[in-house]
Amino acid sequence: MESGHHKAAGINRPLAFAVATLLGGIFIGIADILMFTAAGPFYVAQSPAAPLLSGLVFGLGLVLVVFAGGELATSAMMALPQAVAGKQVALLRAVTVLMLILLGNLVGSVLLAALVSYSGVFAADTAAGGMLEGVVAAKVHKSDLELFVRGIMCNVLVCLAIWSQARTQNDVAKILLMGWAMFAFVTSGFEHVVANMTTFSLGLFLGVEQATLFEAARNWLIVGAGNLVGGAVFIGGAYLLVGGPVKEATALVKRH
Repeated sequence: MESGHHKAAGINRPLAFAVATLLGGIFIGIADILMFTAAGPFYVAQSPAAPLLSGLVFGLGLVLVVFAGGELATSAMMALPQAVAGKQVALLRAVTVLMLILLGNLVGSVLLAALVSYSGVFAADTAAGGMLEGVVAAKVHKSDLELFVRGIMCNVLVCLAIWSQARTQNDVAKILLMGWAMFAFVTSGFEHVVANMTTFSLGLFLGVEQATLFEAARNWLIVGAGNLVGGAVFIGGAYLLVGGPVKEATALVKRH
């Protein structure tokens, strides 16, 4: 709940808050780009190692968010509802803050994708470019229900990573906990709204055939809704119940 209160208070410093939300989108975007460049050669070779390598490197994004500092919508989807349940943040303020974080993450993702699109890293003859085309096509062909459920499962793991790392003061343990959770979500093929902001933005800037504004918006809306359910209900709500009365929920993390 303290995390949610802190996030809600962040808008009292608009410029700092805006920059933090941009950084959140950029940090996850960096991990997304790393995933394509590292796993791309395996993907285009149709190697079964491609999902494993994708999962192994993607954890960098959440590590940067936690250690370097940034506001990430998917973790806010757990923290803000907990703060509302604990009556530390008004519902309207929580919704406003979450929408602003999503917007900032999107702007950061688009800016990063625009810059990288001129780098040649995703040129048509590169493995990264080939993987990007394949991943975009796969996302476009998923049904709304598939995207929604994959969004739920993704944020269950992301929020477990954030919740778990808060229970230890050891930096190495934090990195390992976040890395394993990110490995699980990426290798399993689940969907993260902020990562998809970078993926579709790259596709749009690079002219990937199946990357359209409609499909980007569909993906972000449905995956974002799934992420919200996963974070707010499955993890945020579960740990409010585990912690007993609402006022004791924050203490659960501190006791362990």
